[in-house]
Amino acid sequence: MRRNINLVEPIPEIEGYLHTRQREARNNTSMAELTLKEYAIPSTEEPQDFIMYPTVEDDNFEIKPALLNLVQQNQFSGSPIEDPNLHISTFLRLTGTLKENQAIRLHLFPFSLRDRASAWFHSLEVGSITSWDQMRRAFLARFFPPSKTAKLRDRITRFNQKDGESLYDAWESFKEMLIICPHHGLEK
Repeated sequence: MRRNINLVEPIPEIEGYLHTRQREARNNTSMAELTLKEYAIPSTEEPQDFIMYPTVEDDNFEIKPALLNLVQQNQFSGSPIEDPNLHISTFLRLTGTLKENQAIRLHLFPFSLRDRASAWFHSLEVGSITSWDQMRRAFLARFFPPSKTAKLRDRITRFNQKDGESLYDAWESFKEMLIICPHHGLEK
């Protein structure tokens, strides 16, 4: 007497996935027929947008070269000594007079970045940014991490007037620390 014993029962999710992949491979024969050399050739496709730009009422808007030049003169490189809040503040001042400024800010912001900051921007997931607020939050999360906030909050709470320092100079130093970390979360 011979028995068929199935020691491993098929898992429906895995089976479905494998069938889907096999179907895709059959339908997409051009990809299956590429040689290893052809995979190494750079793609001629347009790069994907990292930002999902909101629609602008006037589809014919133009970014003036003078504004683009101003934005590029105030670039943020991502250096630890640079202040990301100051960069955002300067960028908002430059773009504050524009109509439809939310969409135009998204178009202009990549031009305000260089070096490490530009590399960060290009590492964003395609289509992950859909609004200026999301861009601002992602930028600050990357270049003003919670550890930096904690250090600055600690410096603010431990602030002391130095020996020989005037009250005015001490007060100015304290206000500068508050400006550097506006989200310190301490009561006034």
